[in-house]
Amino acid sequence: MNSPPPKPPQRVPTLTEVIRDLPAESVATPGPPSTPPRDAEVVPEALLAEVWLQESRIAAKVIERLQPRIDVLFEHRLREAMAPMVARVCAAVADEARKELAHRLREAVERAVNEELGRHRDT
Repeated sequence: MNSPPPKPPQRVPTLTEVIRDLPAESVATPGPPSTPPRDAEVVPEALLAEVWLQESRIAAKVIERLQPRIDVLFEHRLREAMAPMVARVCAAVADEARKELAHRLREAVERAVNEELGRHRDT
């Protein structure tokens, strides 16, 4: 019988969590074997600090190298996302301007017709 494949874990632990959970005996201490063993609490903390520092440096370098590409990609995606909105706003502004222009033109023609009619009545 085939059993269903195992479900993937809900959360994958980080390296610092794995190191923190290691038993004190499995943590290798640097130096020759003749050195006295370090305190079990100090070694994981020192390792955690070093791992954290290395992770921070790597992340900073990756971000620094990717920043130009991220900027270009962000600008491209922003333009894609905003293009429909800008088009709708432009269409709405043009429609409103067209209506306002038509209204003003009607008023101007009406005034001109009334003035001309007034001149014909006076004569």
